[in-house]
Amino acid sequence: MIILGSGTCVPSLKRSSCSVLMETGGAKLLFDCGPGTMRRLLETGTKIFDISFIFFSHLHPDHTGELVSFLFATKYPEIERRQKPLTIVAGRGFSEFYSRLKNVYGEWIELNPGLVNIVEMDNKEKDSISFSDFTVKSIPVEHSDESIAYRITGSGGKSVVYSGDTDFSDNLVTLAKNADILICESALPDELKVAGHLTPSLAGLIARQANVKKLVLTHFYPECDHVDIEKQCSKTWYGPLVLAEDLMKIELT
Repeated sequence: MIILGSGTCVPSLKRSSCSVLMETGGAKLLFDCGPGTMRRLLETGTKIFDISFIFFSHLHPDHTGELVSFLFATKYPEIERRQKPLTIVAGRGFSEFYSRLKNVYGEWIELNPGLVNIVEMDNKEKDSISFSDFTVKSIPVEHSDESIAYRITGSGGKSVVYSGDTDFSDNLVTLAKNADILICESALPDELKVAGHLTPSLAGLIARQANVKKLVLTHFYPECDHVDIEKQCSKTWYGPLVLAEDLMKIELT
């Protein structure tokens, strides 16, 4: 895994919008695609044509804002063309969202037939689907109507959970049970808690209740740079902790 973006909608030279690149088997998976994602991909040596799957946790602009640019760049005629299909996975309502984007941008973001497959996961209850190199489980979380978290399990049995944006969620605890890694949003310090987002101690509580092996905190607003996030998380979480930074690599062994 590579943390492509550890930030939010707030422009930052340090942190791009929240995004994660995962590789399992022969597939490269992108989780969310907000501003700065494609540049970060290039900095990891990854081309947009290498991405087989994009998973969207929800439809807010800091998580979907670069989808249009991603699709438009795919059509650029003087670089290599996409040969393998791109599968986009998201909650119910994404197909309508994509149709509305095409109403605005038209053929600029329409790929050749068969090059884009859309899979909608249930955003009201648990759901699952299997691909050749991995399986995906999803569950709704507490942020917006379409918000879902994902659990990716590779052929070797290792599992990673990506929370997306969420408030405290019993569903996320269920999804993350005994996972090897939980990549969890921790938007603001404990004392600045807002609805729809987690703080370090709440993220730690989810990780502890889920009995995960390692917790990675991400999606930091600038206010997080002025407090001891690790100390706040340690109120509830006593296991291995990583504070995400852009381009940080995390391997599962």
